[in-house]
Amino acid sequence: MESPEDNNNNVRQPLLDSPAKKAADEVERLCIDDMLQRYCGEFGRWQMKHFVLTCLAWALEAFHTMVMIFADQEPNWRCVGSDCPVGSSYCDMDPGSWEWTEGKGSSTVSEWGLVCGEKYKIGLVQALFFAGCMIGAGVFGHLSDSKLGRKGSLTVVCIINAIFGIATAFSPNYWVYVALRFLTGFSTGGVGLTAFVLATEPVGPSKRGVAGMSTFYFFSTGIALLSGIAYVFRSWRELFIVSSLPSLFFLLIVIPFISESPRWYLVRGRVDEAMELMHTIAKTNGRHIPAGVTLSLDDEEDMEGERNNVVEGSLKDVLNSPLTRIRLILAIAISFTVSIVYYGLSLNVGNLKTNLYLNVFLNAVTEMPAFAITAVLLDRYGRKPLTIGTQWFSCVFCITGFVVGGVGPWKTVRMVSGVLGIFGMAGTYNLLFIYIAELFPTVVRNAALGCATQAAQMGAILAPFVVVLGEGLPFGVFAVCGLVGGGLAFYLPETLNKPMYDTMFGMHEGESNRGRDQVC
Repeated sequence: MESPEDNNNNVRQPLLDSPAKKAADEVERLCIDDMLQRYCGEFGRWQMKHFVLTCLAWALEAFHTMVMIFADQEPNWRCVGSDCPVGSSYCDMDPGSWEWTEGKGSSTVSEWGLVCGEKYKIGLVQALFFAGCMIGAGVFGHLSDSKLGRKGSLTVVCIINAIFGIATAFSPNYWVYVALRFLTGFSTGGVGLTAFVLATEPVGPSKRGVAGMSTFYFFSTGIALLSGIAYVFRSWRELFIVSSLPSLFFLLIVIPFISESPRWYLVRGRVDEAMELMHTIAKTNGRHIPAGVTLSLDDEEDMEGERNNVVEGSLKDVLNSPLTRIRLILAIAISFTVSIVYYGLSLNVGNLKTNLYLNVFLNAVTEMPAFAITAVLLDRYGRKPLTIGTQWFSCVFCITGFVVGGVGPWKTVRMVSGVLGIFGMAGTYNLLFIYIAELFPTVVRNAALGCATQAAQMGAILAPFVVVLGEGLPFGVFAVCGLVGGGLAFYLPETLNKPMYDTMFGMHEGESNRGRDQVC
């Protein structure tokens, strides 16, 4: 039997708890994608400004990567005092009987004599640059997911790029040049993936695909601009200084106006800062977030009381989960094969014996239609069909280049096959950044992208060795890579109009619920 005191407590308890309970009931907890769609806007003025400023970093990556085409080129040469015999090579001539047309300072090849028996050193320094990229992609992929953050990582890599890029111009000998190019590659490997994630994470789900596909326009534009810069500054030392200074300008002028990712704030437990940024996005876009609306992780309902805790993840978590482990393995394998084809075909086009500056410019421009077409089709047909289709499109033309001869009119057919092969694989290369980013949750997204980027850099290292196999055989290798890569993509899930998860737990719960719904 209840005492009068107990009855009084029971009467008073609802009266005491009702205001707090009512306030709790009025709080609307949303994940970032839902808040962007309902209150902030998916791609308004704020996202446009943030996207453009962040993606300028892709042009910096193009400068530091593609500068090797011009700095390490083999310049024109001529005989001294007489005409050169037809079909002659300077390797068979006396040292004083020939000279470089533009002098020794035009490239590293002419300055340090990287010809004949020393020619392998050109490939060595380029391979070590991509090796640095491979290591840097993994390191900065992890750092940007952890304490350093997206913006912090982008700042660090730009500082390193500016320092070592400019220092490269003062290399006293070949081996110092190699070391500085490796260090520049280490930082360059983190530029693209960090800028991509930082640029696309504040974009709403229905606009993220097109936005992600647009990032590579900045990379191709950077290559096109570099060809003009290299045409004006013919000394390799001047070229390294001029192509590295934009990294310094980016640090001083652009970085201060770039915001950190709200998703990174959220998974690090900095909810107030994430909400402040979401209010800024909404206000700039002419929208409003009502009182009582707040952010939550996608697994917060199962983590009650842990709202302000840091949620972390690592590659160990990715590998421990069967769901993400197979995704990571497939992403690595596809990135590897795509990179071999993309860089390999690009090097083959460079062997057309045409004007180098014009050729590089045209290669950059011809990639842009591939980005535009893929962006248009991305949200209509999905990520998976396009990943398969673009690789097999390239595969068909690589087979054509392998089958046809290299003389007469068939030489033109082979050249066109190579250009169309690049066209297809350029679309795949860009698409993979979006696809892989959507396959993994926020806490491990950059780490997973870093692994895929490392695999792509390994493919870039091997591509030159495929090219030296001959005129027709490389096309056969590229065709096999395209066929295999497209086949592997069949085993990846579609991510079109699917949420971007924040945590590993949230992804598992979401995928499990979707699987049960499909069964029902």
